[in-house]
Amino acid sequence: MRGLKTYLAPYLMISPFYILFIVFGLFPILFSLYLAFHSWDGLGPMEFVGLRNFRNLLTDDPDFWKSVGNTFVIWFFSTIPQLFLALVVAFLLNAAFVRFKDFYRAVYFLPNITSIVAVAIIFGSFFGSQFGLINGLLQVVGLPRIEWINDPFWVKVAVSLMVIWRWTGYNAIIYLAGLQSIPHDLYEAATIDGASRKQQFFSITLPLLKPIILFTVILSTIGGMQLFTEPLILVGNTGGATKGGLTLVLYLYNQAFGNQLFGYASAIAWMLFLIIGIFSFLNWKFVSRGEGI
Repeated sequence: MRGLKTYLAPYLMISPFYILFIVFGLFPILFSLYLAFHSWDGLGPMEFVGLRNFRNLLTDDPDFWKSVGNTFVIWFFSTIPQLFLALVVAFLLNAAFVRFKDFYRAVYFLPNITSIVAVAIIFGSFFGSQFGLINGLLQVVGLPRIEWINDPFWVKVAVSLMVIWRWTGYNAIIYLAGLQSIPHDLYEAATIDGASRKQQFFSITLPLLKPIILFTVILSTIGGMQLFTEPLILVGNTGGATKGGLTLVLYLYNQAFGNQLFGYASAIAWMLFLIIGIFSFLNWKFVSRGEGI
């Protein structure tokens, strides 16, 4: 009892975090797992259905697989160019000849803290099929209009461009921090030994940046698999006329709050969790190969 009184004050100080985590974090996770094995409309009694939600999801729901395909394509279109551009921007910001570096860092990071709803609305005016700014510019130079919203391919490109614009600066700042943590003595020693800039990049910069690159790849994978606001604002909750913008989270939202199939939506959420876990693991193995881990 005396020991409990000794540590009572520290435990009380940290208890708000754990209480909030249990109520708003742990409980919803466990409840969604419980709900995935039931049929529930959100108001009436729950009906235990076992694995029926998962079975229907995998065998009888073409829209689920369409949303999976759309999500992976958008991830591919956005993540690879985004991380490449972020690395280029980080190298430029780290260059000795660049002035006003703090200003450029703020400018590149600004899209990440801008309201995504406002961004999506602005991009919607860019990619409008009839009166969009980009189609207006294309017609000025004599090129045909692009059906950004109604074409299943171009709607993915539009959503991907929004993701690239928003997250390139964020990843560039992370890469810049990684570049600045590399000791300059290594480059000086390599220069004395006659190593070229290319050799220094592949022998010093890239190996030491691998943990940072792995971090950004994993974060981009998790974020890319959970795209919701961008396609929702740009093409609506149906994913557009051809469902080309229907992502996994958008489909989950439709099933839960559109069709009131909360058990089915919970099954989608756990399938999403499984997909993110597997895909993140594959990315980790791909990026970290050759290091013996």
